[in-house]
Amino acid sequence: MRRCLQLAHNGMQNAKPNPMVGAVIVSSDGRIIGEGYHVRCGQGHAEVNAFGSVRPEDVPLLREATIYVSLEPCSHWGKTPPCADLIVSKRVRRVVCGCIDPFAEVQGRGIERIREAGIEVTVGVLERECMELNRKFIAVNTEHRPYIILKWAETKDRKINIYKGVLPISTPFTKMLVHKLRAENDAILVGHETVNTDHPQLNIREWSGRDPERLVLAHSTEGMPGWFKCFSDIDTMLSYLRVSRRQSLIVEGGTITLQGFIDRGLWDEIRVETAPFTVEQGTPSPQLPANVRLVEQHDYDGNIICRYMRE
Repeated sequence: MRRCLQLAHNGMQNAKPNPMVGAVIVSSDGRIIGEGYHVRCGQGHAEVNAFGSVRPEDVPLLREATIYVSLEPCSHWGKTPPCADLIVSKRVRRVVCGCIDPFAEVQGRGIERIREAGIEVTVGVLERECMELNRKFIAVNTEHRPYIILKWAETKDRKINIYKGVLPISTPFTKMLVHKLRAENDAILVGHETVNTDHPQLNIREWSGRDPERLVLAHSTEGMPGWFKCFSDIDTMLSYLRVSRRQSLIVEGGTITLQGFIDRGLWDEIRVETAPFTVEQGTPSPQLPANVRLVEQHDYDGNIICRYMRE
């Protein structure tokens, strides 16, 4: 299953809006005879690619083989046929599934279909890791909104900027990590005060990949750079992202915008970078919600980056 997760990560950029999935086929003597992952939306799923990689001389081994897959095999016709039917047709001995697919057209139906064909199915192997891998896909299908990451940088005394001015907090290395995070997500949002004060580009010039769609909460487009899409309120913006099938959103501030998401419980993950210096006067950073747990903490060049998730 850990190999499935490794393979699945390769689909991070191109599998969207589908989930990242990896599959590994193991013969009865413990040898991997096939593996694959979902490369691109609209193309073969992980199971299809895993079976396709099996050498002709190993095909007879499938009847005693186990296929490991990080997400429940699909049971419906989309752009490709159901993977559950493919697995049944190959007559493997056993299926090991990391977690259930929350998509409304699957949700256990793939596993049911395979079990009805007399194939042994085990569910929940490395379940937490498999769900974490597709946390954005899961949020879209359970919360009916994009996965929301709140992100800010603050001083040691919890100031997010100086009054009416720009306060550099990130180091060159942590700035690069910010651009990496942007490349991994579909859209990014700031408030109009941040645009007017910081004049952010919000692109990935220090990483590779695609720029996120750049959004701003503003009542008017006047004075807004042309690359921003403007929204007057959070609900309208989230509706737009849902309809346009954006799976994830980074909210980069400022404080009023970030606190607005926190107060409404509209967040899944919070990332805070803290610098080791203080300032005399500045805008206080947002208040962390009570229901958070620290899942990661790293020291980069003296700056501490903490990643929080819901309890």
